[in-house]
This record gives sequence, structure tokens and C-alpha cells, in this order.
Amino acid sequence: MSNIKGITIILIDKVKTSTDPFGAPVFENKEIKVENVLVSPTQSEDIVNQLNLTGKKAVYTLGIPKDDIHEWEDKEVHFFGKKWRVFGPIIEGIEELIPLEWNKKVMVEHYE
Repeated sequence: MSNIKGITIILIDKVKTSTDPFGAPVFENKEIKVENVLVSPTQSEDIVNQLNLTGKKAVYTLGIPKDDIHEWEDKEVHFFGKKWRVFGPIIEGIEELIPLEWNKKVMVEHYE
């Protein structure tokens, strides 16, 4: 459809694997490859707004493909050889009204 192409990033999801002897769930990290994700530097105005609202500094904004069904809120993601943490709400547009392949966006902060 377009010449714009995203990159493959790794989304870290927690998956329940078992329960401990006290009945509490035990989770393990599962790496999920998500293809065609747009990565762009966050605009200065958005950085200031997020810093004032949440105390977190947005570094990149990720464009999520329309067909993606993963949960993104408060997840860890890996790209450019670094760890990032998604924060804030997922901004989603009406799929039919957006001409390109992405209709959701999230912001990430650097995470160690």
C-alpha cells in the first residue's frame, strides 16, 4: 500500500506458567516479535506534556499496525539494542478512516 515500512520489535509479555505452593500464579517473560512497527522520536510538545502529567520522559512514539492484537500498556519492548517501557494510554484511531497500515500509537521511555 505504501513505501513506509516499520521495524520488527520485541514485546515482552508475562505468561502464567504455573502456581506456587500457596496458590499464587507464577509468570515467565515471553518474547513476542511484532513486525512493521513505526518508531519515531517523540515531539517536544508531547515530551513536555507527558513529563508534566506522568513524570515520565517520552523518547519514542511507536506506531502499531492495524492487525496487531497484543496488549501494550505497561509492557517492556526491545528495539535499537535497548530496553524501553510503554507508558500512558494507547491512542487508537478508527481503522477505516486511517489510510495507512497503523492506527494505534504508544509512547516509550528508556528502561534499564
